[in-house]
Amino acid sequence: MDSLFDSAAEEAHRGQEPLAVRMRPRTLDEVLGQRHLLGQGTPLRRLVESEAPMSLFLWGPPGTGKTTLAYVVAGVTKRRFVEVSAVSAGVKDVRAAIDSARRELGMTGRQTVLFVDEVHRFNKAQQDALLPAVENRWVTFIGATTENPFFSVISPLLSRSLLLTLESLSDDDVRAVLERAVGDPRGLDGRARLAPEALDQLVRLAGGDARRSLTYLEAAALLADDITVEVVERAVDKAAVRYDRQGDQHYDVISAFIKSMRGSDADAALHYLARMVEAGEDPRFIARRIVIFASEDVGMADPTCLQVAVAAAQAVEFIGLPEGRLNLAQAVIHCALAPKSNAVIKAIGEACADVSRGSIGQVPVHLRDAHYPGAGKLGHGQGYKYPHDFEHGLVRQDYAPAELRDRRYYEPTSHGAEAGFADRWARIRAFLRGGGQG
Repeated sequence: MDSLFDSAAEEAHRGQEPLAVRMRPRTLDEVLGQRHLLGQGTPLRRLVESEAPMSLFLWGPPGTGKTTLAYVVAGVTKRRFVEVSAVSAGVKDVRAAIDSARRELGMTGRQTVLFVDEVHRFNKAQQDALLPAVENRWVTFIGATTENPFFSVISPLLSRSLLLTLESLSDDDVRAVLERAVGDPRGLDGRARLAPEALDQLVRLAGGDARRSLTYLEAAALLADDITVEVVERAVDKAAVRYDRQGDQHYDVISAFIKSMRGSDADAALHYLARMVEAGEDPRFIARRIVIFASEDVGMADPTCLQVAVAAAQAVEFIGLPEGRLNLAQAVIHCALAPKSNAVIKAIGEACADVSRGSIGQVPVHLRDAHYPGAGKLGHGQGYKYPHDFEHGLVRQDYAPAELRDRRYYEPTSHGAEAGFADRWARIRAFLRGGGQG
């Protein structure tokens, strides 16, 4: 009798799960997107088809299927699935999960998938606690992260694991996710009708995030059986902005955004920023464009512009939207009002062009590395003058290859702070090229 009640309770709970959970794929063939990871012979396929435990990191933006892939691996291979959230778990929780997996392996031979969500939030001690289990293969460890694991994961753990990079879903992938959810018995089971325009709107608002698209669809289905653009707007509390993330509007708006900042029109730049934010554009894409602009169009005319842009990008990554729009707006205003210079991009462009044409030359002998055994016999480093030993930290000596001694790349403008750099660089250049002893 108890089992009947348990089964009924489980079925009732399943019906109350979020749509994104109910629609989670059960096999690799049901997973949409990530084709570069799911083909025959790929490490992920081999993991599913093999009984041997292995460890891997899944790195990618939110909603790209990291948790889904972990569930699929566990389900298809009949392994136990144990999930630990790095947000709330400590070393004690990690060790308890590993001890449980070892007992299960010893008593029944059944392997365990230990899934750690947001593993980048683990500190060094918590990550160290995972090492024995990974090294001895007591578990199949899967860590999910939205941050670069080369910066957020300890080297011993990363070197013992495969790193798989997930990509944002394409609009076609998201569209397929939504269409499947509308008709699938696990989803809306055909109870709702999704207008083509509303489907397009949901795809656009999703921003490549399958989980977000299903959350919005579920919210819209609670309001009406006939889901129109207006229903979607009410469900997600956003205005329908005419903006196709993959079409002309995407390129036109980002182009106008950059050109408005370049033209120092802060109001226009903020307008285009708002259009992108309200349309569901990936804020990291916007932040990246601002960081590029800071060096390409401002450069040394206001060196603090790059600092502000990078800080805004990090803030958006840290807090997300909607609050992150404040950081983006501050960076946009700073960039728009800053004095402008394209001397940086011209300088590196000409330098790269010379290298591409083969104008490279030999590194002067006195500048070559003299630290390794035998370098002295080759004359490396001999005659090098240490600038700190000279007045003003300057000494005349050749730095560029002989073939490029007279080439001029950085030509500063007189705009903003670059005017000061222009004067200093002119005096330094004249001194260094003057010949003789410093």
